[in-house]
Amino acid sequence: MGLRIHFVVDPHGWCCMGLIVFVWLYNIVIIPKIVLFPHYEEGHIPGILIIIFYGIAIFCLVALVRASITDPGRLPENPKIPHGEREFWELCNKCNLMRPKRSHHCSRCGHCVRRMDHHCPWINNCVGEDNHWLFLQLCFYTELLTCYALMFSFCHYYYFLPLKKRNLDLFVVRHELAIMRLAAFMGITMLAGITGLFYTQLIGIITDTTSIEKMSNCCEDISRPRKPWQQTFSEVFGTRWKILWFIPFRQRQPLRVPYHFANHV
Repeated sequence: MGLRIHFVVDPHGWCCMGLIVFVWLYNIVIIPKIVLFPHYEEGHIPGILIIIFYGIAIFCLVALVRASITDPGRLPENPKIPHGEREFWELCNKCNLMRPKRSHHCSRCGHCVRRMDHHCPWINNCVGEDNHWLFLQLCFYTELLTCYALMFSFCHYYYFLPLKKRNLDLFVVRHELAIMRLAAFMGITMLAGITGLFYTQLIGIITDTTSIEKMSNCCEDISRPRKPWQQTFSEVFGTRWKILWFIPFRQRQPLRVPYHFANHV
């Protein structure tokens, strides 16, 4: 989609990302098989609910894959510094290369990333200037999909009418209670974790600070002017059209940020 593919060789990251994909596949197969399709066939729910479920699942998967393989903003070995902006660049004390301020050197990946927020093992990639918007979409759609699945699991036992047609020869039907308990456990665990992560990410964008800057305590309120939240979100997502903030299929066009907002990390 117009972006360079960035692949990180990290077995630990592969395991974390594989776990996320397993949870996604488990819910995308189990919930429709046990809850959605049987209740739709008996007329308990409309078909639009199934379409919405798969739509959210596709958006979640696309955001995960793109956040994982998109270049987060890796700096080249010999970057071209625009004339008149040299004062906003600095020398990295780890790789001895010039980088824009607010960049950070990732010790796991071994290179500097523009406006790096953190290295996330769950996507096996750094979260930086060019893929931060995809990471936010991943958090949003994961939380939405998890809430959707938990809601249908609850309604299946406490709200929907009992199913009349049940094929007891199917494995998922014979072991429905155990399978749904496992799905609920994974859903609640995922929801608790992703809610805290998503909240900290939103606060970071609103205050225009990265996770690394928060940990280093280098961003005082007087260090740079406070920007409106619409501007900070527009800079992250690369567009001022709010409807496009929710579309993971597009190509991000970075907005030009005034350098007087730059901060030293």
